[in-house]
Amino acid sequence: MKTAFPSSTLNILATLALLGGAAAAQAQGADGYPSKPVTLVVPTAPAGGTDTIARMFADVFSKAMKQPFIVENRPGANGILGVDYAAKGPADGSRVLFTYTASMVINPFLYKKLPYDPVKDFTPVAQVGRAGNLLLVRKDLPVGNLKEFVAYVKAHPNKLNYCSWGNGSGGHLTMESLQKQAGLTMTHVAYKGSTPCVQDLMGGQVDAAFADISTTAELVKAGRVKAVAYSGAGRLPLLPDVPTMNESGYPFSNYTWYGFFVPAKTPPAIVNKLNAAIVAALKDPAVVKRLHDMNFTDIPLTTPDQFKATIAKDLRDWEVLVKAVGVTLD
Repeated sequence: MKTAFPSSTLNILATLALLGGAAAAQAQGADGYPSKPVTLVVPTAPAGGTDTIARMFADVFSKAMKQPFIVENRPGANGILGVDYAAKGPADGSRVLFTYTASMVINPFLYKKLPYDPVKDFTPVAQVGRAGNLLLVRKDLPVGNLKEFVAYVKAHPNKLNYCSWGNGSGGHLTMESLQKQAGLTMTHVAYKGSTPCVQDLMGGQVDAAFADISTTAELVKAGRVKAVAYSGAGRLPLLPDVPTMNESGYPFSNYTWYGFFVPAKTPPAIVNKLNAAIVAALKDPAVVKRLHDMNFTDIPLTTPDQFKATIAKDLRDWEVLVKAVGVTLD
């Protein structure tokens, strides 16, 4: 004897079947991910800290996932060009963004209009590292610590310059914060990446810079540049004699990070699979050693939701700093 179901019940059963089929297809898609080469978008020039770490992860992912992860550098406009390119990628995990703090939580307060929304257009995958920046000076500048640097700049108003990896970058805003606190006047020189900035600092073309620790700590140890302060919460084990800005009497609490993102609407199963691969890599002693060698001592293991919460907090913190410093860009 057949059971007769009302048409409304049949519609519900049909809908549930479709949803179940969609969920199964999504899970199966994640199980097979990646089924083709993945583009890892880096919104900076080659050879800088962001690019160096991205290439390390690309190599790890390629071996673990049995598909090539190919780094594609898209530098320019304080990360805007590369991030926008990643945002417009397909939401299937084939285009992954590896970027830095400023592009996601500082740019929204610097520019009147961005071609992307860091919250609405992306799904956070995982955070990689957390650190401050080193305040570096050319090796022949006659200062040995932050207080001496402040005194020297005050004694030579409008005579010194400093570089950063772009207008509105973390290096730019940190120095502007210091200038505002200490009453300094220096000229900002914006570069399209951290590497040329540091190269000119070593060459003496510029006098100072806040720069990424991953590519500059060894230069300090080699005597190519001098470090007078660190913007992070605690001293660096590799450079234990370099005091923090807080210790030196010029408080700074904002920090920087790197992170992985995918376009919004990427299936959660793919996001979680990428997150699992990143967390596994960050537990690998070989990867941890390489990160430590690049002076990353704080390596949090985050879920997508935890990274999302970090971004929300950082958006609030950097908004306060940008408004206090008064930097805006067209």
